[in-house]
Amino acid sequence: MNNVLFLALALIAGLLLGMIFFGGLWWTVRQAVFAKSPALWFLGSMLLRMTLVLAGFYFIGGGDWQRLVLSLLGFIIARFIVMRLTRTPIEVSNKPAKKASHAP
Repeated sequence: MNNVLFLALALIAGLLLGMIFFGGLWWTVRQAVFAKSPALWFLGSMLLRMTLVLAGFYFIGGGDWQRLVLSLLGFIIARFIVMRLTRTPIEVSNKPAKKASHAP
């Protein structure tokens, strides 16, 4: 029972790490577009995000491969969640149009 709780917490922690990483990437791209030196934005953001995620995986894993795998799974799931939440209206409206019917 205790092991199942730790595994569930590892999955949730991986989700949070993924939200921070991919949400931070989305925020960085939006900010760097209008920045005077976008390279500094991207470099600083990458270093901060990678440091947080690697330290998080290190502490979550704690030498247990199962917790590490579940936290990585949560991280990957978070990628899809952030992609879904940060879609632009153009992506939503770019669905194929219905074929025109020439029949009366």
